[in-house]
Amino acid sequence: MVEQDDRLSRIFGALADPLRRDMVARLAAGDATVGELAAPYDVSLQAVSKHLKVLEEAGLVRRSRDAQRRPVHLEAEVFDLMTKWIQRYQQQAEERYQRLDALLDRMQGRDDTHGTTDDTTGQTADRQRGAAG
Repeated sequence: MVEQDDRLSRIFGALADPLRRDMVARLAAGDATVGELAAPYDVSLQAVSKHLKVLEEAGLVRRSRDAQRRPVHLEAEVFDLMTKWIQRYQQQAEERYQRLDALLDRMQGRDDTHGTTDDTTGQTADRQRGAAG
C-alpha cells in the first residue's frame, strides 16, 4: 500500500503543473514528439524535455523509438490507478453526504417516523394534529 501511495504521490505531483497537465491532455489524443509537444508553448525544447522526464518518472508517459522519430506515448493504465483511488474517496464522501441528508431530513421533520409532511406548511401531520387538539 505504501508503494502505491508513493506512486500516486509521484503521479499527482507530476500533474500539479499546468503545462504537464496540458501535455498529458494533448497526448490523450495521440502520440507526439518532443518538438510537437513544445510547439504551442513559449519554452525551450530542453524545458519540455524536463517536464516529460517528470511525467516519465511518474509513469504517465514513455518515449519510444520509431525509426528516427522518438514519439512520446501516454500510459493510460496509470489513470486506472488514479481513478480507483479517487472513486474510493468519492464513495466515502457520497456516503457521508447521504447520512447528512438523512439527518437534515429528520431535523426538518421530513422523516416518515415523525408523520408525513404537509407540502403547504412544511409541518408534519403529527404536529398539525397536536396543535389542533
